[in-house]
Amino acid sequence: MRIIRHIKTVPDELRGGAVAVGNFDGIHRGHQALIGRCRDMADAVSGPAFALTFEPHPRSIFQADAPPFRLTPFRSKARLLSKLGVDCLASLRFDHDVSQQPAEEFIREVLVQGLGARHVVVGYDFVFGHHRAGNGALLQEYGERHDFTVSVLEPVTHDDDVCSSTIIRVDLETGRCRRAAELLGHWWEVEGRVRGGDRRGRLLGFPTANLHLRDSALRPALGVYAIRFGLDEAGKTRWYPGVANLGQRPTFDGQGITLESHLFDFDQDIYGRHARVAFIEHLRPEQKFDGLDAIKAQIALDSAQAREILADPANAQDKFVIGRP
Repeated sequence: MRIIRHIKTVPDELRGGAVAVGNFDGIHRGHQALIGRCRDMADAVSGPAFALTFEPHPRSIFQADAPPFRLTPFRSKARLLSKLGVDCLASLRFDHDVSQQPAEEFIREVLVQGLGARHVVVGYDFVFGHHRAGNGALLQEYGERHDFTVSVLEPVTHDDDVCSSTIIRVDLETGRCRRAAELLGHWWEVEGRVRGGDRRGRLLGFPTANLHLRDSALRPALGVYAIRFGLDEAGKTRWYPGVANLGQRPTFDGQGITLESHLFDFDQDIYGRHARVAFIEHLRPEQKFDGLDAIKAQIALDSAQAREILADPANAQDKFVIGRP
């Protein structure tokens, strides 16, 4: 999948296809339906399948003081879109000037002149342009003038719940990892470089790999989780079972939130390597202990519970598979 950041630099071979437009935060089942329709329409017109989005997320501009909310930072979003068969990701810069662009101008300059779109796919609640004046109806009106067709998809539901980024955020913030995964269609993850810590876990007999959470990334419920830890190996991700603590380590008067993952039956030096952590189940809230012996005993209990959860086929890594059949 190719990535472009300037609409005026799109090569001719990437013009004239189908374009799915949206924020795509989370790449949940609703987003997957949009990309699926885009892929089908791209095949129908013998052109490329484009995903068009903006960075940073518009919410970070309009609500700059809001708590971190991103479900999928750019790297994760690009990986998931590639799995869905997107040929090119157009990630355009969003700022105050762009927010003032009239909807009609966006259609002309980006969709028509920039991408030469022959089909555009958006969700039922998609709005764009200054004062949010653009929507599916306006796209259909302009499509008749500029020779492109439009699909406006209805909401996708799962067990009567609408698959939306807002609902998924609430699920994760309240520790409901499984429900979030069902709406996402994949386990929710964070990723980053393994960094050095104070090595206190190793002294306790439970060495940990520490990841820094991006400033913009959503903060799920603090506490202990059953997790799978993914490492890049020979061009693929290998997953290891484990247990992790996300929190401030109150027993040690910790400051700031850290994610400390203990991998079962694992003894490798992975400092500096890129890793992914999939959140499978929230085991308990973070708590303060009276001493090291109490901590060690609780970690042993947490590890045993996590092993049991991860051994359940219902929680297998491939339970939710994202990608084209």
